[in-house]
Amino acid sequence: MNIGVLGGTFDPIHIGHLIVAEEARIRLNLAEILFVPAGQPWLKTSISISPAKYRVDMVHLAIAGKAYFKLSTIELERAGPSYTVDTIAELQAQLGSKDEIFFILGWDNLAELPQWREPSRLIKMCCLVSVPRPNCPAPDLDSLEAAIPGLFQATILLDKPRIDINASLIRNRVAHGLSIRHLVPGPVERYIKQYKLYVT
Repeated sequence: MNIGVLGGTFDPIHIGHLIVAEEARIRLNLAEILFVPAGQPWLKTSISISPAKYRVDMVHLAIAGKAYFKLSTIELERAGPSYTVDTIAELQAQLGSKDEIFFILGWDNLAELPQWREPSRLIKMCCLVSVPRPNCPAPDLDSLEAAIPGLFQATILLDKPRIDINASLIRNRVAHGLSIRHLVPGPVERYIKQYKLYVT
């Protein structure tokens, strides 16, 4: 099977995440998408994120009823900073030998890949599927190939969907008492209200 992997803090998960996952699933004929909430992203060690329980609950609510979307808490079960290369290696060990992993990341993340832990090892374990991010130019694949030989063949660059929604926007709107309807799934919106998340 071809398995998609979409990681993130999901603080909160929003409609943009679901649209990106569905677009990748359809265009690449993926059997399922694993949503992987991050433990403590190593690139965001200075940023406070919501407790894992809330983020996991919101992902669960957002993907409920969609058999091809699944939740994986693999990064939350591991101590220390979350490194993608460790997550993909662990997933690879869990999945069958015939399963291929397609790791979904934004154009901005792909551009930063040379800074990641063991990027050369990462591109040997999975296919990178890079999707547009708001106000972010397409990554320079030639420069990335020079920094990480083999990246070009291991990367699929998608030109859509272009979704101008991000978690920071949602947290900010909640903090200012503004509506987030249609930015997050209904059950997630109700959960945020119930637990008073992002209220300052």
